[in-house]
Amino acid sequence: MLRGNGGRDIFFDESDRIRFCDLLEEGVKRFDVRIPAFCLMSNHVHLAMQVAEIPLSRVIQNLSFRYARYYNAKRQSTGHLFQGRYKAVLIDADSYLLELVRYIHLNPVRAGMVENPEDYRWSGHRAYLGKEVLPWLSTDWILSRYSPGQTSARRLYRDFIADGMGGGYRAEFHSGTSEGGMLGNEDFAEDALRTAGEKMKRQASMEEIIAHVCKRYKIEQEVLVAPGKNRTCSEARAMIALLVWHDDRLSLTDLGKRLGRDLSSVSQAVNRLRKRMETNPSLALVLARVRQDLAEIQISHA
Repeated sequence: MLRGNGGRDIFFDESDRIRFCDLLEEGVKRFDVRIPAFCLMSNHVHLAMQVAEIPLSRVIQNLSFRYARYYNAKRQSTGHLFQGRYKAVLIDADSYLLELVRYIHLNPVRAGMVENPEDYRWSGHRAYLGKEVLPWLSTDWILSRYSPGQTSARRLYRDFIADGMGGGYRAEFHSGTSEGGMLGNEDFAEDALRTAGEKMKRQASMEEIIAHVCKRYKIEQEVLVAPGKNRTCSEARAMIALLVWHDDRLSLTDLGKRLGRDLSSVSQAVNRLRKRMETNPSLALVLARVRQDLAEIQISHA
């Protein structure tokens, strides 16, 4: 759940909502996430999202930052668009996902914006019924729970949505915090906590990332902060920035201060390096080797 700062609107016209959907589509491709349901209201957003290796916080941070940048540039405004951090609830898909999808898609009905969810364009509901094509929306798993045949699955999905039309506010779907709530039975909670515990191993610090990148490039750390455009140093700085960018615990702002560069130049370095990697396999190899180096220090300190 993402809400406008102070309850103010975050969408004012169709182009705003189209831009947000474009960013969702880019996020699906970039972060390998699945989105089975969404709804864009006037001053907040509801998303059902399944993440893979990249943490949810990283995905939402990128989405909210890029939309806020678009919003502020379009309206020549400044300041925070969203109200603090997002709120999230970890749910047991087998027990709650169908109900959550229905709850999200019925938001405009509960708000009195439309009488029928099919009349609201800015949710995933119409795509489930085949009235709209959203390639980035993951509808197959949900529809398969109703029937193996697409036509019957859509009919049963529509009936399920209709059965919930009279439902009201459900507190359990709003119980999330920035740290994340949880909705499931005891077995689900135990499995989730066990999985989280297995992933909670020591992670490399920014200084360790810098040290290992410098070691790979055979340069001293001092040259990273020196002025000039030495190609090897520039590439090493960009590689460090890319690793920091991928780490949800670290920030490019802090890295920029450490390297004596502003945030804009550090961000641009990341983007340039990512584009170069598409045509230069040797850069991807360097990145993989540095990550292996960092993984080894994590294991040795576990």
